[in-house]
Amino acid sequence: MRLPEPWLSFNRLRPQQPRLACRTSLHFALSLDDAVCLRFRCPILESSAMPNQPPAIQTFQMPQMPRIPVRTIATVAAIILLIILTWTSYYTVQAESEAVVLRFGKFLKTVEPGLHFKLPLGIDQVTVLPTRRQLKLEFGFVTSGYTNPDQPGKDAQEERSMVTGDLNAALVEWVVQYRIDDPKQYLFDVRNPAQTLRDLSEAAMREVIGDRTVDEVITIGRQDIEVSALARMQELAKRYALGVRVDQVQLKNVNPPAEVQASFNEVNKAQQDRENAINIANGDYNEAVPRARGQADQAIRGAEGYRFKRVNEAEGDVASFNAMLGQYVKAPEITRIRLYLETMGDVLPGVGEKIIIDDTMRNLLPILPISKNPLEKR
Repeated sequence: MRLPEPWLSFNRLRPQQPRLACRTSLHFALSLDDAVCLRFRCPILESSAMPNQPPAIQTFQMPQMPRIPVRTIATVAAIILLIILTWTSYYTVQAESEAVVLRFGKFLKTVEPGLHFKLPLGIDQVTVLPTRRQLKLEFGFVTSGYTNPDQPGKDAQEERSMVTGDLNAALVEWVVQYRIDDPKQYLFDVRNPAQTLRDLSEAAMREVIGDRTVDEVITIGRQDIEVSALARMQELAKRYALGVRVDQVQLKNVNPPAEVQASFNEVNKAQQDRENAINIANGDYNEAVPRARGQADQAIRGAEGYRFKRVNEAEGDVASFNAMLGQYVKAPEITRIRLYLETMGDVLPGVGEKIIIDDTMRNLLPILPISKNPLEKR
């Protein structure tokens, strides 16, 4: 507390009188109402005063300090404490997430989505993990607008640079899609599970790429690479107890280095032309061979049908001849006349209309055309 400067009032000494050293004694005392009094004594004033008068003592009273409202401060502190307790006593878990609750830093439980309550003031700590949403890691490239901080890598150029089994360089970009399967393992069993998953995914992909040629990597072996890499990553994630489940591995752009890109494009074009020619030849083969086989089968079936027809007709003729022979043996003359008449009946209708003239006839008037029914034309 700052005290006001004391103000001394005493008689000015005469010039002819010698100056005396003024010695001031200060006296401080606190009154009952918290005021401060300043008292001092001056020997000069005492010597100049009358002998029978008391010494001059100047008294100054300090202003009174304001009274502190203790009850108001306690009420405000209680309200602030109540707000803090209320604010730290509940939490909300989103629909696609789960929360892990820690009490004094020890795992307590895992809670489902919704509104939940906990002990305030940091006694219970809550960590929310997106366990019901598919996450992904990108290798060799970065997609803008990502929400997962572990999605992009630190050095995309280094991640996609690989060496194949035939000692050729290739630039491989791929995506790993995964889910957090066990939140407790994900938080406590591995120090940095997302980075560990990225490291083992890169190691598994390099292992798979190193077992194949550059032609398989760039052209025909993409699906086999995805299946093999997925199986290897799932095995490593289970062995390291990461608490994640790898769902899919998808290759994106697989290209040779830029220095040999033109040569690889020419090789790929030649291979594509070769495959195209082979496909065209196979198409012609698949079109001509079945047609020829069908025609051959049709000819064979036609010949077999004709054979059966001729055999059956011959057998029928033989049976008919044997039947006639039996009748002929019984009555030869009658059978001969019947056969002759039946034959003429079958032959003559096909011959058409004939006029037979005896060569001995004379003076025959030819009238043409001769018709059975003269009125037919009318």
